[in-house]
Amino acid sequence: MRVLGMISGTSHDGIDIAIVDFVRSGARVSGRIEYTTSIPYSAGLRERLLAALPPARVGFDVACELDNAIGQEFANAAGRALVAHQNAGFEPVDLICSHGQTVFHWVQDGAARGTLQLGQPAWIAEATELPVVSDVRAADLAAGGQGAPLVPILDEVLLRPLADGGARVAALNIGGVSNVTVIAPGSEPVAWDIGPGNALIDAVVTASNETRDTFDRDGALASIGAINETLLADFLAEPYYRLSAPKTTGKELFNHNYVRAHIDRVGVTPALPEIVATLTELTACTVADAVRRADVNDLIVSGGGVRNPALMRRIEQLLPEVHVRSSDAIGIPADDKEAIAFALIGWATANHLPSNLPSCTGARGVRVLGRITPGRNGRLPQAVMIGEWPNVSFAQVVGRKR
Repeated sequence: MRVLGMISGTSHDGIDIAIVDFVRSGARVSGRIEYTTSIPYSAGLRERLLAALPPARVGFDVACELDNAIGQEFANAAGRALVAHQNAGFEPVDLICSHGQTVFHWVQDGAARGTLQLGQPAWIAEATELPVVSDVRAADLAAGGQGAPLVPILDEVLLRPLADGGARVAALNIGGVSNVTVIAPGSEPVAWDIGPGNALIDAVVTASNETRDTFDRDGALASIGAINETLLADFLAEPYYRLSAPKTTGKELFNHNYVRAHIDRVGVTPALPEIVATLTELTACTVADAVRRADVNDLIVSGGGVRNPALMRRIEQLLPEVHVRSSDAIGIPADDKEAIAFALIGWATANHLPSNLPSCTGARGVRVLGRITPGRNGRLPQAVMIGEWPNVSFAQVVGRKR
């Protein structure tokens, strides 16, 4: 079964896509990564989306418009990827799993009460004629979980062999939010959102008139800025960091207004390089603290933060006893890991297999995730009926396409 996984993450910059061919052989399944790409949001849609995110207050009209506009954008991206995949000589895709775009994650008193991902899947099904798995977080949340993180199902597949060999290994993703999955010998995996990854850095760069960039390209600003220690200490006093896992967060908390409130409280007027350097240090410190407390000796990193040399260098400096490396080193492209994870989740749903990990989300038990929108003429995914999770391995057979 070939599955196209797609997601726009907490950086809200575009749609990541991975097409994976899952082939069963006895008790094993091999996931062959055949195609990956990232397609930026059109400028107008991204501006509308960013304007609607917390702390903005929007009406049902804006939510309806964005749900359909994002669905159409996902449909167009999926169509382009399917054509490129077919032109590369691969067999047709059977199923799409769309995470959509998270616009709100409702957390109250440490518990997730609801979550909202936009991107109407009917547009994707109509454009591609394929069935679409979507709304993948709701079942875990209804079972008492945080609805996140869901990528640990892929981390368990990838890293359990390392843990079985005696390593305490962690998978760190640095997107808009940083999150980590810790896998230790003989233990269930645990995972949680650490705090801001790129979110605050992106917010201040996007709001600045000094650059047209929406992120700290190559860590250039952080590299020339001086850290404001007083402001950093104020950021690090955030109560979220002291909460116990499982826990989740997002731009409902970590947004540009959050940065402005801290700057105003401290009474400073930092230049752009100074605030970016301070926020980069905040991300590095919170990540390093989480990894140290987990007593990890092997850290495998993915997400957009991998491409920020200043951030990665600082994380390595703060964790001298930890082997830090990109997920590329274990065959999973660092830019595409989440899309690969949702291809895996879509495959699991089609085969009636649960893909949440209660030890990571806090749910009462495992659940089959998502709902299925039929493709053209009522087409549904053809389950292999595996019955229970097999041994799954991954291999990359092509490079990333731009």
